[in-house]
Amino acid sequence: MNNNQNMRRIIIATVISFIFFIAYDYFVLEPKQKAAAEAAAMEQNKTMQTLSSNTAKKTKINKSILNSKILVTIRAKDFEAKIDEFGRISSFILKQKKFEEKGKDINLVSDKLPKPLEIRFDNPKLNSEAFKVPYSADKTDIVLNGSKKTVILTQNLPGEVVKKIITIYPNGRYDIKVNLSKNAKYFITPGYRPSVAVDRLTVHGSLVKKADDTLDVIKDGDAEQKTVKKAIIAAGFDRYYTTLLFSKKPFEVMISPDNEQNPVLYIVSDSNLNLTGYIGPKYVDTLKSINPSLVDVVQYGVGTFFARNLFLLLDFLHKIVINWGVAIIFLVVIVRLVLFPLTYKGMVSMYKLKELAPKMKEIQLKYKKDPQKLQMHMMKLYKEHGANPLGGCLPLVLQIPIFYGIYKLLLYSIELKGDSFLWIHDLSVMDHYFILPVLMGVSMYFHQRLTPSNFQDKMQEKIFKFLPVIFTFMMATFPAGLVLYWTTNNILSIAQQWFINRVMAAKKAKK
Repeated sequence: MNNNQNMRRIIIATVISFIFFIAYDYFVLEPKQKAAAEAAAMEQNKTMQTLSSNTAKKTKINKSILNSKILVTIRAKDFEAKIDEFGRISSFILKQKKFEEKGKDINLVSDKLPKPLEIRFDNPKLNSEAFKVPYSADKTDIVLNGSKKTVILTQNLPGEVVKKIITIYPNGRYDIKVNLSKNAKYFITPGYRPSVAVDRLTVHGSLVKKADDTLDVIKDGDAEQKTVKKAIIAAGFDRYYTTLLFSKKPFEVMISPDNEQNPVLYIVSDSNLNLTGYIGPKYVDTLKSINPSLVDVVQYGVGTFFARNLFLLLDFLHKIVINWGVAIIFLVVIVRLVLFPLTYKGMVSMYKLKELAPKMKEIQLKYKKDPQKLQMHMMKLYKEHGANPLGGCLPLVLQIPIFYGIYKLLLYSIELKGDSFLWIHDLSVMDHYFILPVLMGVSMYFHQRLTPSNFQDKMQEKIFKFLPVIFTFMMATFPAGLVLYWTTNNILSIAQQWFINRVMAAKKAKK
């Protein structure tokens, strides 16, 4: 094995690592592209699903259910929510500028049915009445001035009185108590998942967490009718937002696919029920403040283990430096310090391999017809001079999962959305000025110039020299935070390689 082969391994490892996670996202993780939200009005003869104990029944829905009147309006600093006459959260609008899409506030409640807190009864007649008889409310306008407020909704059905006691908090949390005058089997839902941040690169659908901490993540397009017992979380989610119901006391969840095989969740009960709900951004700190178990709603797809732990470190750094861009730079520094012993050994090995190139060539020519002796003498040469042909690859291989974790973290972390750094207005999207990708390409070129190499194959040498250009174009549309991480990593690599080159040159001169 010679230096030429070693450099080839580095090129292959680098290119394959990037191709792997890009291809994996596009061709393996890529869910079916969601259509735009359905029109608010549906024709009267269309049907929707209601649930029985094991299968879904059909019942006709008229326009009044889709275009129901607003019963209660809730105003808070960061959101405005509305509850309709059928006791459902019909809209939940975020009022913060960072969440705006095309200059407009976003609504986290989908146009699709069911809506959050919608109740459907197993008894067809009772269910039909439930969508005819409106609720009444003890108050119709609620303003949350930093404290929680409670509203009581009452529905008088034939032979059944339904009460929903809803306590709303300023952070998007709510507690709900469902009280029935007599027991009857019913289904209550966190609603159809938010449809604001749905794209080809990220996972969206539903999640059920059981009391034993096992997770069932059902991606859009993959749902099948089934029941999950002993669940504690039922959540619908897209890239950044969620609507969920939670309880410390386990409950039963029915997963019912819509006509596109997208999952819709229903909690099954036949008596009074106490739940905690949340609608809003998937802020880790907010979810943790409600209950630590809810952090699992923040899913990163493949790479969740690396992304979640890297986020904890990045979040810790952010709390110190108060800027996500600066936190990313400090994260790179920490990673480089942890990997420094291996990186140092790898760079020294690369330098030694360059110095051994003439002797390696002699051995190759001498034993080119005897592979066994060639390998034996090459290994002897490496051992005598303390060179490791794989030493330069190991630090790169170790950084692949870290880099991939950062990539996933930046795709899914709502915390970084809208956060600025110098000229960059949003670290979660591409640098529209292309300054960072160019800096990354330039730093990669200078690092390449400093790195010892001894190419004998001219084609490989040309490919290696073009890598900075290739990566510049490839990274141009990636999240700016990711390019910032890679650029900072390149700059530190340049400093480290320059230092090692000086040390090795001094040792050589001394000898």
